[in-house]
Amino acid sequence: MYDVIIIGSGPAGLTAAIYTTRADLKTLVIAGNRWGGQLQLTSVVENFPGFPEGIEGPKLMENMRKQAEHHGAEIIEKDFESGEFAKSPFTLKTTDGKTFESRSVIVASGADAMWLNVPGEKEKIGRGVSSCATCDAAFFRNKNVVVVGGGDSAMEEALVLSRVANKIYLVHRRDSFRASEIMQKRVRENEKIEILFNSAITEIFGEMKVEKVSLTNLVTNENSEMPVDGIFVAIGHRPNTSAFTGIDVDEKGYIKVYDHNKTNIDGVFVAGDVHDREYRQAITASGFGCAAALEAERWLMTKKSE
Repeated sequence: MYDVIIIGSGPAGLTAAIYTTRADLKTLVIAGNRWGGQLQLTSVVENFPGFPEGIEGPKLMENMRKQAEHHGAEIIEKDFESGEFAKSPFTLKTTDGKTFESRSVIVASGADAMWLNVPGEKEKIGRGVSSCATCDAAFFRNKNVVVVGGGDSAMEEALVLSRVANKIYLVHRRDSFRASEIMQKRVRENEKIEILFNSAITEIFGEMKVEKVSLTNLVTNENSEMPVDGIFVAIGHRPNTSAFTGIDVDEKGYIKVYDHNKTNIDGVFVAGDVHDREYRQAITASGFGCAAALEAERWLMTKKSE
């Protein structure tokens, strides 16, 4: 029997584990077969406090894991399959058929960026292909980049990049944006941003990094090649909540927070990108992980005294 089971091993999950173990709570982290979250696909992280010269994303996650394990966290690299949240203790099952019981649960399963799924994209993630301008814009100072998308997120990515990049091509499959009018106005008034409607990237080229893309006009079917240094995909995120039953989610699948990282289920807490639609940063995920751990600790203390 565990005091806390944490589902997820990104900054939120591992930070939560550091706090729960230091509070002398028996903690299991169901890390997943691909542990470490999105930072495992990030090259250099320059905006995480404490690293003035930056740190490789995988190295940062390795450090967090070692710290959690140092304080006593048990970490298994198996995927979460299902959970029984109707009553406490909660029963959780992993994809290898094993079950675990816990008095409380912290869901920190994250959200995955939606990608274009075109040739050359997957191997360039972290090498010129990104889903976060706030994270990676500084690497493209005075360079030419593409932003793909038509919503507010794509507008925001383009505007963030315009502060440092030389030229931004905003590529959208349709002939109009779905973004808010104010965001569209800001983009249209920015001299660095060129809008390419009815267009799609169909292939990404480059040896070790992005060098050019193949662009298709979806009206004329004309193909062209465009030299660029980076591609920012802003077509949405998919929260990893499909395996959870009984936990309230919003219309886009993000877990609802009712009060101080609490879900609708007493004893089940949430942290990180699985509920955060707004910031999606490593440092905010860690902050949410800390908060969820503290709330879980307080909840367990209350239950113990009852």
